[in-house]
Amino acid sequence: MVRCWKRTEVMTTGGSECADMGQNVPKVPKFLYRVFWSCLSVTVVVLIVAVSVYTHLGFSHHDRESVKQIVRISTPDQSGSFFNQSALVDKQNNVITYSVTSHDNHTSTVLFDLKHGLVCYKPDNHDTCFLRKMEGSDFDNVNSLLNVSDQQVNQFWLVGNETRRQSEFLGVIAGSQVDTSTLQEPIQDLCQQSSIYWTKRANGPGKQRLIYFCIDICFPSNICVSVCFYYLPE
Repeated sequence: MVRCWKRTEVMTTGGSECADMGQNVPKVPKFLYRVFWSCLSVTVVVLIVAVSVYTHLGFSHHDRESVKQIVRISTPDQSGSFFNQSALVDKQNNVITYSVTSHDNHTSTVLFDLKHGLVCYKPDNHDTCFLRKMEGSDFDNVNSLLNVSDQQVNQFWLVGNETRRQSEFLGVIAGSQVDTSTLQEPIQDLCQQSSIYWTKRANGPGKQRLIYFCIDICFPSNICVSVCFYYLPE
């Protein structure tokens, strides 16, 4: 750029001077421009990737939370008094965990592992778990709970005069202690540092055997099952 001006010091001459100002402006090397734009491009790409990862992790966390739901079931006993149960439905792992609280405030846990077809019972105040294979009726009862969960129902009340009550007797097989390491994660987590025994369905304990304990489990299909355990002879 060329700029001209008049010299104020010599007004009589009326002369003017011009100077090429472009000669005094330092030139920026081209490689610095390339470095600048490269850094800017890398920064933009990193920001886009970071936002995408954060969004993906946020949705994944939300999805994991959304597949777990607690369904509370209020059930009248034979005297008409209500007792509460809660079922944690984990659809991602196909596991349903019941927490059953008795009238004396003892809470037993019943875990349905649908993926491996197992039911595990852990009574309160006992360092023992009892295991059996799921049957067709178990899948039917659990499916009624899954249907309620699909409808986003968090509380369910059973009607006393419409509830079907069933009894189930399970004999604890002597000498059938299970190696915990051979079981899958949900049962391992439930029965840590506990002995695990196989059970089998039976018609009843008979007069010579005493019932060890019972757990009442109710389902939204208006079915309550009283599961009672006793020890089989060796």
